[in-house]
Amino acid sequence: MKLFMATGTHIASTEKKAEGTVQCWSCDTPFPAGSHFCPHCSKVQKPVAADYFSFFGLPRKLNIDVSALEKEFYRLSRKLHPDLFARATAEEQEWSLETSSRLNDAYRTLKDSIARTQYLLSLEGVQLEEQSKAATDRARQTGEEKKQVVPPDLLEEVFELNMQLQELRMSDEKEPEVIAQLETVKKNFEAKLQGLHFELKKLWDGWDQVISGEPQNNDSERLKVREQTVDMLNRRSYIRNLVRDVNEALQN
Repeated sequence: MKLFMATGTHIASTEKKAEGTVQCWSCDTPFPAGSHFCPHCSKVQKPVAADYFSFFGLPRKLNIDVSALEKEFYRLSRKLHPDLFARATAEEQEWSLETSSRLNDAYRTLKDSIARTQYLLSLEGVQLEEQSKAATDRARQTGEEKKQVVPPDLLEEVFELNMQLQELRMSDEKEPEVIAQLETVKKNFEAKLQGLHFELKKLWDGWDQVISGEPQNNDSERLKVREQTVDMLNRRSYIRNLVRDVNEALQN
């Protein structure tokens, strides 16, 4: 997928892509709204509202050219280097720092396929289950229930795993048999994670096809693919948590 050369922007609550044209504050040259720099005098411009995809001139698709994204990131990083604005006005210095910060956040999110997917879903108004270790620790400390749903087909395996983990934690010495069982369980869940990655790739392709279609015909398909992606990500997060729990138990 082609990475469009793009423009710099600042996030707003609406997260909408800048539209129309504006004039350079320095030379009055008109250019597309949201550009980092004036195409005529190269002066840095005031950041405007846009999401991470718009920041890099990308449509909201899940398959992107990461190599091209990286090249654009480094190109903009060089142009936004603080040394280049040492003698600039206070406003230019502020705008360059703001755009540079936004650039780092956008690149860090979009270069990672999972983070990119989670971010796009957040733009769609989707709240994923919080499966992070921080969420687990916070739930243990506060006594609050962490938002998570055990995939139905994993109920039996998860029950058995929890029994094994409890047995290991209560034992003064690690039983070789229990260790071997946990190692087997771990490999099983790691294989499931690998399989989920391929399933997610299919959903990314499906999402991009929907986005490329006619708007009036893709509402139901868009919702279908979005829901499937949410389920897959939640499943992935849950299984990653299980692998993490096993690793912690084996290391202690």
